[in-house]
Amino acid sequence: MEPHGPACPGSVLFGCELTASTKSYTFQVDEEDDSDHILALSVVCLTDGAKDECNVVEVVGRNHENQEIAVPVANLKLSCQPLLSLDNFKLQPPVTFRLAAGSGPVHLAGWHRIMHREGASFEDDDLSEEDEEELPPIMPAKK
Repeated sequence: MEPHGPACPGSVLFGCELTASTKSYTFQVDEEDDSDHILALSVVCLTDGAKDECNVVEVVGRNHENQEIAVPVANLKLSCQPLLSLDNFKLQPPVTFRLAAGSGPVHLAGWHRIMHREGASFEDDDLSEEDEEELPPIMPAKK
């Protein structure tokens, strides 16, 4: 987040790997952060060393009743589907990725998008006030 400065939106490359020894990864942000965070997943793929077995990747999150749910998003197999494009599948942190079946390695890649709520609203307010102050008074049209 730091390279983008405190008041500008940005996207940071995201990546994690799920394996037989590291079966889950949790993406979370500081709860006191006043920015909106979106994780946009682009691709899930098997990487070097994967066996020809089904590798099921689940997303574990919370539903509208705040209950934990796990949803499979990919079933990869080296011989028939080693890669799946997720077309920037958007998730709101905290979210956990879990290798529910298989031994991987499975790599997930995408973008962590950061939108600063406070900075944007203050900037918009400041701009509209400045514009109003700098407008010349309306003069009657000369005939």
